[in-house]
Amino acid sequence: MISTDFSVLTLNIHKGFSTGQRRFTLENIRNCLRDSKASVVFLQEVVGEHRQLARKVPGWPQGNQLEFLADSVWSHHAYGKNAIYQHGHHGNAILSEVPFKSWHNLDVSLLNFSQRGILHGVTANDIHLLCIHFGLFESERRSQARKLVDYINKTIPANAPLILAGDFNDWRKSIHNLLVRELHLQDAHQNLNQRVARTFPSFRPILPMDRIYLRGFQVRTCEIMCNTEWRRISDHCALLAGLSLRY
Repeated sequence: MISTDFSVLTLNIHKGFSTGQRRFTLENIRNCLRDSKASVVFLQEVVGEHRQLARKVPGWPQGNQLEFLADSVWSHHAYGKNAIYQHGHHGNAILSEVPFKSWHNLDVSLLNFSQRGILHGVTANDIHLLCIHFGLFESERRSQARKLVDYINKTIPANAPLILAGDFNDWRKSIHNLLVRELHLQDAHQNLNQRVARTFPSFRPILPMDRIYLRGFQVRTCEIMCNTEWRRISDHCALLAGLSLRY
């Protein structure tokens, strides 16, 4: 089981490509994730299958990206298929050291060209993990955030430990205020640094896009992973938080 002190990381892996699709970086992503020593990893834009890229891109894994990244480090993982297209599909994923009791994917898509979902897993030690990737339009995000709030209020006990992480595309912080106000969540980075983390674009992060929200935890550390190696693997910076479970 996870100890009372552990760490979580969130990253939009950009389907395994660097900024501008210049390099296929999946192996470097795996190395960075391993080096982080995170107990739980929240990932967005993970390719479950892409038959065309599998034929064309050198180094494309024989299986899916999720299993390649999990490898022998995270024995348990969940995948939520969001975007489905001619050659395959991609979505959100959670890697965990602790087994899942259950998991499922909630479709919150509003536009045909923007398929989005909320992947919700419950670990064996009863921690609720939710991985999200919200839309690019303000009205789209507001509706998705409303569905998220209603879903959490209806399905997750108010006293249950909860981690909500992912790419919120919320640079105006309107969704941030909603989540803090209605769900009584704390933002891990803001808790220690008085502001939400700036994570996009990775080569010069100025927009606060990626978040780790918590309920039932104390935040020990929170770091934007933006050194040279991390900046090369995706168009987003990763966010890593050290947490302690409250009792």
